[in-house]
Amino acid sequence: MNAEEVVEKLKTDERNRSYTERGVMPVFQAGPGAKVLIIGQAPGKKVEESGIPFNDKSGEKLIRWMGIDRETFYSEKIAIVPMDFYYPGKGKTGDLPPRKFIAREYHPQILRMMPDIRLTILIGRYSMDYYLKGKMKKNLTETVAAYREYLPEYFPIVHPSPLNFRWEAKNPWFEEQVVPVLQKTVQDILA
Repeated sequence: MNAEEVVEKLKTDERNRSYTERGVMPVFQAGPGAKVLIIGQAPGKKVEESGIPFNDKSGEKLIRWMGIDRETFYSEKIAIVPMDFYYPGKGKTGDLPPRKFIAREYHPQILRMMPDIRLTILIGRYSMDYYLKGKMKKNLTETVAAYREYLPEYFPIVHPSPLNFRWEAKNPWFEEQVVPVLQKTVQDILA
């Protein structure tokens, strides 16, 4: 199965009908040449409108954290497969969580298309809960701080959203100590 076939399957999935009827395309980036996989939560409203993963302030910060340029980020070397391929809508305190069936049913099909993935960057709680199944620390901060325990397969990081400025202010070690390791890891893989 290739990316186009997955898109067609997503568009005809009854659970995605409201998106398909509005002409909203699933948002992800995947191909057989990918070496680094990014698994985030779900596209925001702005990303849904552009159809380009991380095409927002979060993406600008993530690109900087990875130590690459925008051209590399949107190249065949990088795959972006969120926990939901559609914007889930607004909740009381932010966006609604990604729908669970997307990762369960569609991620395995997409991951099989990318045999050369050498690092999976897990962004935020939803991807960590799913992919680190029972191996997370007691909270997201401790999991991110213990990132070395998950290497070389996974690299858990906080979401690069501008809304996380309080977390970043309380945890300066992330930018000082973790981001340089993430940059070196990504650059070594892509070299």
